[in-house]
Amino acid sequence: MSNQTNSRVVIVTGASQGIGHAIARTFLNNGDIVVGCAFSAPEKAIQAQQLSEAFPDHFFYYPVNVSDTAQIKQFVASVEQRFGRIDVVVSNAGKNVFKGIDCEESDWEHNFNLNLRSHWFLAKCARQSLQKSRGTLLLMTSNHAFSTLRGCAPYNISKRAILSLVQSLTIEWGPAIRTVGIAPGFIDTDGNQAWFDAHPDARIAREKTIQKHPVGRIGRPEEVGELCLFLASDKAGFIAGTTILIDGGRSAIMQDEDE
Repeated sequence: MSNQTNSRVVIVTGASQGIGHAIARTFLNNGDIVVGCAFSAPEKAIQAQQLSEAFPDHFFYYPVNVSDTAQIKQFVASVEQRFGRIDVVVSNAGKNVFKGIDCEESDWEHNFNLNLRSHWFLAKCARQSLQKSRGTLLLMTSNHAFSTLRGCAPYNISKRAILSLVQSLTIEWGPAIRTVGIAPGFIDTDGNQAWFDAHPDARIAREKTIQKHPVGRIGRPEEVGELCLFLASDKAGFIAGTTILIDGGRSAIMQDEDE
């Protein structure tokens, strides 16, 4: 049991890098206890190690494969046993499975286990604790849930399904648990930088991407973290059952110009 009795206990999946890491840091800066997990072993999760060093009494990391329901169940049980409560769950873990609609069955199953089932099962496991705390459940989807591009299936299909999952969780578990979806667009992470670097000229690739955003830039991971912090607060108490886009207006564009 933690002695930080005045701090909320926040679960963040996919906390070892990128958006998940930024979400974890945002809640930590707010004084919350954050229990993060990701696929990587602790010794390989460098950014998670940095959080542990910066917030030794508030950040705790577990290696978890969220495609494995047994591991999710054990992870949540460990959090409940260690801290005695769960106040917020940010179900963020996932990855791009861009194989196209003619993908193999194995690609389809991997995508839906990771990008859809994991969110549903984590919510089920944390339900009792969230009910006791009248907590908040945040599910990470994508702007691909609203409009997508050629070759992005089956990823976009699972992300679209999360919109309905958010609605059903809200209807069936409210008012004790408030559920909201978050749909980031192009966020400036190491993973997306690797995508830029795969082009003949990374600088040109980045500039073309920026030009597709009406706000004139791509997003920062910290902005997603700040949105999560707001949505998990009492100030957002009337927001439920919906999914909020944070994509710099990218989804407002009907069609890209030919390159």
